[in-house]
Amino acid sequence: LDELLKPIWHAFTALDLDKSGKVSKSQLKVLSHNLCTVMRIPHDPVALEEHFKHDDVGPVSTQGYMPYLNKFILDKVQDNFDRQDFNRMCWTLCARKNLNRTHLLISDEDAFKIWCIFNFLSEEKYPLAIVTEEIEYFLRKLTEAMGGSWVEERFEDYKLELSIKQQSLSAWELITLVGTGTFSKGVDRQTLSMGITEVFHELILDVFKQGYMMKKGHKRKNWTERWFLLRPNSMSYYVSEDLAEKKGDIVLNANCCVESLPDKEGKKCLFYVKCSDKSYEINASDKKRKQEWIQAIQMCLSLMQLGRTVPHRESLQKRRDLRQKQQAEQEELELRMRELQTANENKQHQLEALRKKLEEAAANAAEEERRLLQTQTEQQDRYRMDLEREKMVRQEMEEQVAQKSSELEQYLQRVHELEDMYHRLEDALEDEKRARQDEETVRRLQARLLEEEAVKRAELEQIHLHQQRAISETEVEKQELRKEGTAKENALQAAMLQLEQLEKERQGALEQYQEVVQKLEDAANNTRTWKHKVAHHEGLVRLVQPGSKGPQKITNWGPASFTEAELSLREKDWQERKNQAAENQ
Repeated sequence: LDELLKPIWHAFTALDLDKSGKVSKSQLKVLSHNLCTVMRIPHDPVALEEHFKHDDVGPVSTQGYMPYLNKFILDKVQDNFDRQDFNRMCWTLCARKNLNRTHLLISDEDAFKIWCIFNFLSEEKYPLAIVTEEIEYFLRKLTEAMGGSWVEERFEDYKLELSIKQQSLSAWELITLVGTGTFSKGVDRQTLSMGITEVFHELILDVFKQGYMMKKGHKRKNWTERWFLLRPNSMSYYVSEDLAEKKGDIVLNANCCVESLPDKEGKKCLFYVKCSDKSYEINASDKKRKQEWIQAIQMCLSLMQLGRTVPHRESLQKRRDLRQKQQAEQEELELRMRELQTANENKQHQLEALRKKLEEAAANAAEEERRLLQTQTEQQDRYRMDLEREKMVRQEMEEQVAQKSSELEQYLQRVHELEDMYHRLEDALEDEKRARQDEETVRRLQARLLEEEAVKRAELEQIHLHQQRAISETEVEKQELRKEGTAKENALQAAMLQLEQLEKERQGALEQYQEVVQKLEDAANNTRTWKHKVAHHEGLVRLVQPGSKGPQKITNWGPASFTEAELSLREKDWQERKNQAAENQ
């Protein structure tokens, strides 16, 4: 109904000669009768009089005519009339008044087609106008239809010029823009007319594709050239491209399909459209056009199965929705700007009031400052006396601090000496631990040599356990020494009386250290004694030493039971016994 209202609006405004927005009832009767005729609606001549029987004086405005138009015409419309006849009737009424044929390079028929395209692309607001985005869309389509290249810079200049005057064009301004060749310079009239017709077929008649192809007859089986016109739900074919004589329709539905055919009968670009009742064999001029036709027909069938409209109508609706969204965002932005401006004005008023308060506060502060200055002068004398007393106290405290610092340095020096003593004591304890470990190792080696190799492995494990236990005991002693050192450090931080006690403990620690040194000397003597014994029994005993980190050899006594030297001696001894046994035999 919105698409029908646009041509009717053009006709109504054409009847409004004095541009007052009103038309006489006699003219509306003629308009209503013509509308009912072209739209195949039964006309009721009395209905108009009955509808406006209370408004006998003066003409009728658009708002007054709309209820009658909706009730007696648009509500009764069915899709059984020729839309182009309806458009031509409205065009005839409005073109006589508005179309200026001066300097136009196009015919009235081309102007009519541009007028129809305008009604399709214009916004659904009255008075009707086409926005800059849709003008660019139409001119780009027209340029492509004429085989030209779109020059973006030229349209940008025109858009800038248009934005200075207005943001849109009326139908007659669009016809003048195209008809004067502003964007088709260097193009002859015939090419321009063909481009307008192609865009008109695509946008208004919903023609997906058109062109000459050969069709095979059903009765005579002969091939005849026809002009084919592909629409969303049908594929019509005519004698020629002027569409004067229609030869038939191929009705497309969900049961139809299109497929390519192999070459036959001298035709190399064959395909056929298969419908539920019959099939149509068609031959294109070349393989490219054949593929284009197959894809176009498949797209029609896909849109029909999905229940979607033609692509250019969907894109138009998307562009309109996007513009509405942008307009809503712009209005919201303007509303926010107004709110911010109002808030800013309120802030300015508040700042002005605050400034006045600050001025008053500044005057009060000046008076207060004068009183404070007088009071401050009196206080300065008292502060001067207090400052002198404070300087004396500070000097005394600095002397005490210097004395305390000297005492602290002496105290820290003593602490460092004690720490050095503790470190030496720990080293002595570590040496004693190593001596004990060596003594234990020698004793275990003697025991392991007296048993079998299998028992040796168990003793080694026992030795390992003893070593771990000794390490644990040493760790415990070390922790006790650390605790004792911590306690001594805390004691050093006390007073001079605790320092004297620490000195006594230091003497005791020195005595213990001498005992540990004596034990270490004894352990060293024992170690030398054992080394002589081991050297005496070198063939039977060997010291347990860390094994090699390389790959170990495994024998019946387990891994690493023998060193490389021992294994060589055993191998040599075995070889000699084997040779001796061979000689005895």
